[in-house]
Amino acid sequence: MKLGPDGRLRPCRFVDSPNQDERPAGEAPTLLVVHSISLPPGEYGGEAIERLFTNRLDAAAHPYFREIAGLEVAAHFLVRRDGELVQFVPSTRRAWHAGASRWRGRERCNDFSIGVELEGTDETAFEPAQYDALAALIQALRERHALRALAAHSDIAPGRKRDPGPGFDWPRLLGALSQFRIPANH
Repeated sequence: MKLGPDGRLRPCRFVDSPNQDERPAGEAPTLLVVHSISLPPGEYGGEAIERLFTNRLDAAAHPYFREIAGLEVAAHFLVRRDGELVQFVPSTRRAWHAGASRWRGRERCNDFSIGVELEGTDETAFEPAQYDALAALIQALRERHALRALAAHSDIAPGRKRDPGPGFDWPRLLGALSQFRIPANH
């Protein structure tokens, strides 16, 4: 896995999201934010996440979709249950994933972070393939960007977000990252 100068990961399926823009001048990603998502909630597979991140979600397809119709959101990456990586936004650009957020005294985490969604819920365990893919992704990102910290969405938006939740095994991820000698501050 290698991240190109354009911020695109190869080999990785790329689905271009309109929910992105330029990072502020001089701002580079230093934080990786771990999220979780499943659409509809608790269901895996299908195209709903990709449709949400590309503003093509059919609000009539499921009652929950009516609640989120019109949202303009996207993470940089999605890690499917089987470990497949899908990229929506180049890592060099700002993805609209964190919302109102704060990390170590800094507001607007989208400005300086890379968002990774794991297909799952904040109440269930994640798959071994997801941890493997996430660790490899972080390694590839670290080779290009000066990532200094990892955080949960719940860490940067406490009270508003709960993901990835107690089902996420931080020690497992940090153990996998130690083989790459990546500093992690979680």
